[in-house]
Amino acid sequence: MPPIKFAINGCGRIGRLALRLAWEQPDVLELVHLNDITAIESVAYLIKYDSVHGTWAPKVEASDGRITISDGPRSVSVPYSNSKTIQDISYEGTGVQMVLECTGVFLTRAKLQPYFDKGVKKVVVSAPVKDDPPVLNVVVGCNEGLYNPASDHIVTAASCTTNCLAPVVKVIHEKLGIERGCITTIHNLTNTQTIVDAPNSKKADLRRARSGLVNLAPTSTGSATAIALIFPELKGKLNGLAVRVPLINSSITDCVFNVKRSTTEAEVNALLKEASETYLKGILGY
Repeated sequence: MPPIKFAINGCGRIGRLALRLAWEQPDVLELVHLNDITAIESVAYLIKYDSVHGTWAPKVEASDGRITISDGPRSVSVPYSNSKTIQDISYEGTGVQMVLECTGVFLTRAKLQPYFDKGVKKVVVSAPVKDDPPVLNVVVGCNEGLYNPASDHIVTAASCTTNCLAPVVKVIHEKLGIERGCITTIHNLTNTQTIVDAPNSKKADLRRARSGLVNLAPTSTGSATAIALIFPELKGKLNGLAVRVPLINSSITDCVFNVKRSTTEAEVNALLKEASETYLKGILGY
């Protein structure tokens, strides 16, 4: 089977790291187009150099509207565009089959429809899609079996906190039964905050206008809502909040649950340990 021809829209942190991972699987994925609203030189530079994940081994160059990635004898030249809307992106001649939508902007079926109008078959969105009925939120180890290739043409891998939380919820809920719970996630800063105090135009949250370098900023998290999409019986039973902290790559989630039967610390730990060694091996750590 030939590799899937895919494009990335949005070359921020998620888009760039997805590119790195895809490069390691040339028999599965073939990159045919990149789009972002920033300068091509900046995107090429940031693909190569990452302050958290380090310098990438392949050579990355930008010229004549293309980004070229070279690693030994292997070299791929990918067309790059600067379109703000999906409608303005040209995939002509690329044969693109799948798009990784990593802008964080197009988060409803209606906003994603222009991809399909261009002949794209599948769209993977890097953030939860806010629609009713909901788009399938896939958390590996919890519900990937629900994916139906005949009907699920838009999928999302939920969020970072949801992927952290869902495997724990799965174990506790299936083994002990969750009646209600509260979630607090301590989360690294993001680009929706400011480096120094300044008006914040992206979010109507005054806390994000304060410097992310020296403040702890309480804010919302959609993880509790997303968990209810994976475990519908928990809808309305979980609540959560986030605190942004001055770190660039961190996240820790504290969960407090009321469960349906009496249990002990030893039993809970044993359940999590068993899951980490069996049905959630490689997903849940212990």
